[in-house]
Amino acid sequence: MLYNHLEKQDSELFASILKEEKRQENELELIASENYASPAVMEAMATVLANKYSEGYPGKRYYGGNYVIDEIETLAIERAKKLFEAEHVNVQPLSGSPANAAVYMAFLNPGDKVLGLKLDHGGHLSHGHSVNFSGRLYNFVQYGVDEKTGLIDMEEVRRIALAEKPKMIVAGFSAYSREIDWQGFKDIADEIGAYTFADIAHIAGLIAGKQLKNPVPIFDVVSTTTHKTLRGPRGAIIMCKEKFAKQVNSAVFPGMQGGPHNNMTAAKAVAFGEALKPEFEEYSKQTILNAQAMAQEFLNRGYKVVSGGTDNHLFVLDLSPKGMVGKEAEKVLEKIGISVSRSTIPNDPNPPMNPSGIRVGTPAMTTRGMKEEEAKLVATYMDEAFVNREDEIKLEELKGKIKELCSRFKIPS
Repeated sequence: MLYNHLEKQDSELFASILKEEKRQENELELIASENYASPAVMEAMATVLANKYSEGYPGKRYYGGNYVIDEIETLAIERAKKLFEAEHVNVQPLSGSPANAAVYMAFLNPGDKVLGLKLDHGGHLSHGHSVNFSGRLYNFVQYGVDEKTGLIDMEEVRRIALAEKPKMIVAGFSAYSREIDWQGFKDIADEIGAYTFADIAHIAGLIAGKQLKNPVPIFDVVSTTTHKTLRGPRGAIIMCKEKFAKQVNSAVFPGMQGGPHNNMTAAKAVAFGEALKPEFEEYSKQTILNAQAMAQEFLNRGYKVVSGGTDNHLFVLDLSPKGMVGKEAEKVLEKIGISVSRSTIPNDPNPPMNPSGIRVGTPAMTTRGMKEEEAKLVATYMDEAFVNREDEIKLEELKGKIKELCSRFKIPS
């Protein structure tokens, strides 16, 4: 990218940005929640739109001079509606967790009971963990995955729901590799009169790309981030049935936040436009194929993959049979130029900061144009790094191989 003014005005910061740009070019991102936004999305973020305050919604602002912003926000809304078959969309949430907080505020009162997926079973902090606002403000009860299969047991979810009678059921995850039975959750919720809330932050791009089932027409409310598999800017949106539009809008503003970040709204609109193109379907399909190829290569090499494989863009590698823990694996891979995130496994005996596994994702490598052959090769390099984790010479050799691979598959610019 060009940084003409920044280079002249702040050489110290400019130098750090160039370092990060070089790191991203020469290293491989396998963090499931990371991706590379397109040049058009990046350009939209660096515009004069960042200068404008726009509290309120199109046609109902608290500041003057917003008629152009209204056009941009409306464009983002209409594209998101088309992309996800949504009745109502709020494109203002600044991030995933604040979006989830707004959902809870819109539908619940503090202390209300909610059913969500356990964090160490693949859930998210904002799905009821005790250290998070969700677990502190609301009375969460939780379901998990089957100990043997690693899959969500819908009969167990129903049993807990019938016993606990939550006001809301949350379906979604940050580290679960299988497709979710949205209709099954909806049927259980209808049986007890609960709201349905789907957090599709990780798989929104795969849903938009028509590779996974879409909960938006089924559920009462759905949130998603706009980066990850959707490949847009860092931000979020909330989608809901039209009958819930007013309470969702009020929860976002003035309930949770002030003025929207208009440059990010514009970047979301660009990303939605890109996701509506046929080539995005091919990208989404390839992302899953790459994850499946990589997971299978690890299985072939004697590793344990939670749930035995993947239906989406990620999988969790249980390293305990290999005598490793997640933090060690993360550091070893960083030495060879691969970024991953450590991850708990179901009923993990180790603490969250040093869990038994790592989470591996393929969105970013797929954006670079890599396919199954490269996915298998990367798994091979990772295995070699784990086996030779005390051999600095071998690790340096593997780093060179990763750099060479990255040189053949450039980040789109």
